[in-house]
Amino acid sequence: MPPSDFEINSKPGPDEIQYLEDRLYEFNSNATGITDGKYLAIFVRDESKRIVAGICGNTWGGCAEIRQFWVDEAWRNRGLGTRLLKAVEEESRRRGCRQMILMTFSFQAPGFYLNQGFEVVSVLDDQPLGHKNMLLRKHLSR
Repeated sequence: MPPSDFEINSKPGPDEIQYLEDRLYEFNSNATGITDGKYLAIFVRDESKRIVAGICGNTWGGCAEIRQFWVDEAWRNRGLGTRLLKAVEEESRRRGCRQMILMTFSFQAPGFYLNQGFEVVSVLDDQPLGHKNMLLRKHLSR
C-alpha cells in the first residue's frame, strides 16, 4: 500500500477504535490461549445523570489494567476516587486477577496511587515534555 493510501485521522470514531481493540484482543488471545478478557467500568452519576466520576479498563490473563480514571474537580477530596479504586480491586479479585496496572503522568495523581499500595515499575522521562509517564503496579492478595 503506498503512503498516499494512508488515512490520517485526528478524530477517529469510537467504532474505528473498537475495531482495532477487537483485532488486538483477537491476536493476543490466539497467541497466548488466554480468552478471559472483559471490560471493566464503573461510573458515578449526579442527580441529572451526568457522569461525575468513572474508572474503566479491562481484565485479562490475571491482570486488571486501568486505562481511564477521572473524578470531576467538584467531587474530588471526598474519598470517591478511593472508593472507585477499591471497587475495581474487588471486582478484579473476583475475576481472578493477581495484579493491577496503570499508567499515570507525574502531574496527575502518582501520590494517590502510591498511597493505595501501587509501586512504580517504570518511568519514561519527557513524556510529555518536561514531565514523566509512570507505569504502576499493585499486587492483589487473594
